[in-house]
Amino acid sequence: MFTGRIRQVGVVSEVDGTGVRVYAPKVAGLTDAGGSIAVAGVCVTASSVDAEGFSATLSSETRRRSTLGDLVAGSKVNLEPALEVGSALDGHLVQGHIDGTGKVARVDAEEIGRRIWIRASDRVMAQLVAKCSIAVEGVSLTVAEIGRDRFSVALIPTTLAETTLADLEVGQRVNLETDLVAKLARHKGAATGAALAAVIGSLPWAGPLSGRLGVEKALAQIAAGGGVVVWDPARETEGDVVFAGARLRPEAMTFLLTQACGHTTVPCDLPRLERLEIPPLPGAGDRHGTAPHLPVDLAVGTGTGVSASERSATIRRLAHPDAVPGDFLRPGHVFPLGARSGGLPERAGHTEASVALCEAAGLPTVAVICEVMDADGVMAGSAALERFALSWGLPIVDIADLTAWL
Repeated sequence: MFTGRIRQVGVVSEVDGTGVRVYAPKVAGLTDAGGSIAVAGVCVTASSVDAEGFSATLSSETRRRSTLGDLVAGSKVNLEPALEVGSALDGHLVQGHIDGTGKVARVDAEEIGRRIWIRASDRVMAQLVAKCSIAVEGVSLTVAEIGRDRFSVALIPTTLAETTLADLEVGQRVNLETDLVAKLARHKGAATGAALAAVIGSLPWAGPLSGRLGVEKALAQIAAGGGVVVWDPARETEGDVVFAGARLRPEAMTFLLTQACGHTTVPCDLPRLERLEIPPLPGAGDRHGTAPHLPVDLAVGTGTGVSASERSATIRRLAHPDAVPGDFLRPGHVFPLGARSGGLPERAGHTEASVALCEAAGLPTVAVICEVMDADGVMAGSAALERFALSWGLPIVDIADLTAWL
């Protein structure tokens, strides 16, 4: 077990067939023959140790699947001895069993340090969210940004001075390993794994997005069947998770009910509700001008209409162009909301924002929304909402940006 906290940069003094010799007196003093050492993030076993360094045997599998097959005499490598009981946990937990290799796509100088963009496989990208931990060449780092096939990390001067990452060049391969605790959490949460996949969709954008590019990424997420968090700081100071009704799966409905925990409703365009003979509920409505309509269930079926699969089927039918009034029972357990005909310019609310997202994504104008509520029953504020979005791999967009660009 390792933390990604580098103890020494060693120098390869000899490569002989499957064996490698590393000059590293500091690390040699912290391990014994038979002990484990992370070499550039890859766990190897020290076959011999003396005052100047250690030797290790590299299997053909290790050389093929990592950058250790590229080592030559004079190569610099990041080194970390294995954790012992009572060791400080400064970085994050990794095993030295890398998830794969990536390739440096870009190196940018910043006011303080550098930003490195790394292109990675779909398998690695699927495990990443902004602000999560990742080991690059054995160094514990934080993911700064995520693109379709790459991510970036910011390197501070200390990291550049004390590791090999200062020498990274475009086109160079690097070893990558994601956080062990996150992997265990995903495994332990296998019951919600399908919901997680439904939320993420097929695109790995997470965290706050802004401007036109942010809106375009949100649209791509909606179109792919994924979820987006829409933050309304001005009217409600709440954030809603939004899905497209036409693409809604039972796993996504389960996610809304068990993780978002607010009141799940279904914004629709008014002509659709009128055509399906779903009238507005009597009364002035809430203080934010929301327009609730008569709740419905799908007429076909034998259940109560409450289950995630039944509710998602009802919503998909609401979005279907061939739906007719007779397809629905009244009242039911799916709660339509009427969007203003003037859209976001008329009312900058979650109802209009979600319908606008569906329309701009080329989908029927039926959405599914649910407020994010903390475990203590209080609606999630901006900080809690960002933590929620990052933990589930969801992008966040502001209603103001949607109003400006949709």
